[in-house]
Amino acid sequence: MGFFDKIAEALFESDLDKKLERVNNLKLDLALDLNLELDLNPEDYAIHAGRPEKPELISPRLVPQRKLGTPIGVTALVHALAHIEFNAINLALDACYRFRTMPRDYYSDWLQVAKEEAYHFSLLAQILKNRGHYYGEFLAHNSLWELAEKTKHDVLNRMALVPRIMEARGLDVAPGIRDKLALLGETEIVAAMNIILHDEEGHVKIGNKWFNYVCHSRQLDPEAVFQALVLEFALKMIKKPFARATRLKVGFTEKDMLFLENI
Repeated sequence: MGFFDKIAEALFESDLDKKLERVNNLKLDLALDLNLELDLNPEDYAIHAGRPEKPELISPRLVPQRKLGTPIGVTALVHALAHIEFNAINLALDACYRFRTMPRDYYSDWLQVAKEEAYHFSLLAQILKNRGHYYGEFLAHNSLWELAEKTKHDVLNRMALVPRIMEARGLDVAPGIRDKLALLGETEIVAAMNIILHDEEGHVKIGNKWFNYVCHSRQLDPEAVFQALVLEFALKMIKKPFARATRLKVGFTEKDMLFLENI
C-alpha cells in the first residue's frame, strides 16, 4: 500500500478501537519514501472522516452546560476534551491525505501530531472509563470539523485557521481549566491535561511552521494573509483573553497578537 492509502485507512476508519490501532501503527518514516504527486486539487479528495455513531452531534449552542464543581460536570468536561482530541486525530490525518504537494517533513510532522492526538484521546477515554462512563455517552458538536470543510481547498487556509485559531484556543483556556480541576482535587485529569498542553504547544508550532512556509513559497506576507483569512472565515471564533506569552513562544508574532487583541 502507498503512503496515502495507509493514511486513508486510518482517516476513514469509523470503529474507535481500530482507528486508534491504525494511527498507532503508522510509521513516522513512512513519508521518507513518499513519491510526492504534483498538480493535484485537494478538493478531489472527499472530506470524509471516519467516526463512531456516538456521540450524537448537535449545534454548539444546544450542548448542555454543566457546572464544573459537580461530578457529572467534571465528567462532561472530560468527554468534551476527548471529543476535541478525537477530531484532532482526523484533522491531522486529513492534513496529510488531502494536501499532496508539500515537503516530506510536512507529512512526518502531521503524522506525529496524529499519533499524539490519539494518545491524548486514549488518556481521556481511560479517565471516562475509570468513572464508569465512555466516549460517545454525551452530546457533542462538530464545529472543529466544520472549519476543516471551509479550508479543504487550500493548505494555506488550513494551516492558517485550524492550528492557529482552533488549536491555539486551547492554549488560552486549558491552563485555567486545569487549575480549577487541581483545586477540586482531580489529580488524574490534571496529569492528563499537563501532557496534552505540552504537546499542543508543539502542534500549534507545527501549524505556524507550515503556514509560514506556504506563505513564503508563494511570496506572501504571513501577517497580512492571516489577518485577511481571520476576517473572512473566523472572526466569530476569536475569543479573548489570549495566552500571549505562550502564543509568542509557539510562533505567533507581535503583529499577530496586536491584531487579535484589537479585533
